[in-house]
Amino acid sequence: MVESGGSGRPRPDSDESAERRTTPAPPPAAPGQIPAEAPDTFTRKQDAPPEETPIGAPNETARETDREETRRQETRSQEPDRQEPDRQEPERQEPETAGAPDPADRTPDPADLHPDRPLAHSTPDRGTPALGEAPTPAKGRRPPRPPESRGGLLMGRPFGVPVYVAPSWFLVAALITWVFGGQLDRVLPELGAARYLVALFFAVAFYASVLVHELAHTIAALRFKLPVRRIQLQFFGGVSEIEKEAETPGREFVLAFVGPLLSLVLAGLFYLAMQTVEPGTVPGVLLAGLMVSNLIVAVFNLLPGLPLDGGRMLRAVVWKITGRPMTGTIAAAWVGRALAVSVLIGLPLLTQSGALGSEAEDSVGMDTVLDALLAAILAAIIWTGAGNSLRMARLREHLPELRARNLTRRAVPVETNTPLSEALRRANDAGARALVVVDAHGEPLSLVREAAIVGVPEHRRPWVAVSGLAQDLTEGMRVSAELAGEDLLDALRATPATEYLVVEETGEIYGVLSAADVERAFVKAMARPS
Repeated sequence: MVESGGSGRPRPDSDESAERRTTPAPPPAAPGQIPAEAPDTFTRKQDAPPEETPIGAPNETARETDREETRRQETRSQEPDRQEPDRQEPERQEPETAGAPDPADRTPDPADLHPDRPLAHSTPDRGTPALGEAPTPAKGRRPPRPPESRGGLLMGRPFGVPVYVAPSWFLVAALITWVFGGQLDRVLPELGAARYLVALFFAVAFYASVLVHELAHTIAALRFKLPVRRIQLQFFGGVSEIEKEAETPGREFVLAFVGPLLSLVLAGLFYLAMQTVEPGTVPGVLLAGLMVSNLIVAVFNLLPGLPLDGGRMLRAVVWKITGRPMTGTIAAAWVGRALAVSVLIGLPLLTQSGALGSEAEDSVGMDTVLDALLAAILAAIIWTGAGNSLRMARLREHLPELRARNLTRRAVPVETNTPLSEALRRANDAGARALVVVDAHGEPLSLVREAAIVGVPEHRRPWVAVSGLAQDLTEGMRVSAELAGEDLLDALRATPATEYLVVEETGEIYGVLSAADVERAFVKAMARPS
């Protein structure tokens, strides 16, 4: 239950008028605390109407009383292990009934005008702290995720999609330059040290071909109205980060197939260009290398296992047959894992036997070790990608369970100059867990942040106005109660905040949506089996 801060209640034996009883007053002094004369003096100073005396601006005697009270509370709250007071969870107490203000003497709660409305839109989970109480850290809960990096060096924005080069690309570019430079030394020994410049040009041209491959996916996604977050060139090729899933298996198949198809087209173009130059020259060697590399990229991506393009094509086929995209994902992911094991074992064996065009080796040398290392890296990438595809499929399967209407907290509207203790009392009476600051006409202005409420000591709450703890509403912080699934997450991502105002289609306030509640619901949904 919500605790209104007992220091804001008048004493039950007080003979003051109804107007005087609504003025917050400090609690009576306990043994060993401030003498009672200080609160009495402060009470006499508050005879002026609230609109004449700003809330939160007591006289010097009250300030001295507050400072002394704060020091005494901090001393009492310290434990033997000397933990900081603000890190300890406040003890949850039942709301006091003795000395509570007469309902006839207080300002009517705007929520009382709608008695037919339910007390809460969502039932708090067991152990969920009430409004104004410090949350208990969940066991095993991960810390807040740090801001995500952009993904490397920005190279441009073709079709409005940013293209980044990851730092790992420079490592693989150096590796390609070294390996291809060694091959050029056997084919074109007259180049000397210049062979490494030619090899570097080949590395850049090869990744330009990979970029064209990814742009094919991007153009197809944009054609199907699917947002593309970015393209990233990294250690092993590139990635087009498409934020939404294709709506039909046919579109999924086309979206996956255009990449390898364009790589095959590039391989054919390089082959035709190779016919126009003399073999054994620098242009001839470069064109031959680009033709072979694009052919390898196309064939490798057509392998039927996630996360490769061929795996997405297999997923689309199974999706079409069964009618369930999750079934297609599971089938393609397990084929991808089998493919990873095959690469780990088969690639070194094929290289060792000479089946890939190299000379067979009877002994284990440096080339054999490098082949095994390359196979291990490829297998790890495929295995990890297949697992990630399964997790993303489970995520999308449970996303429809996240509905703004079901996760919204009941909110109580309060005016700007309402004391925090009075606002919490109203929320407690209404069974609400959120506060919305409104103007005189009931229009929402801001949301009172839950973290800010917890940070205010209870003895200060009667003199702190809710407007000082509120965050102004922006257009992105108003979300429809009908949002659900990916649409809800997209709305929250567009305007990061801790709380959002949920409104009906008519514009009426429905409640407040906490980002923490959405995260908890998401974790619970992901924990349930598919």
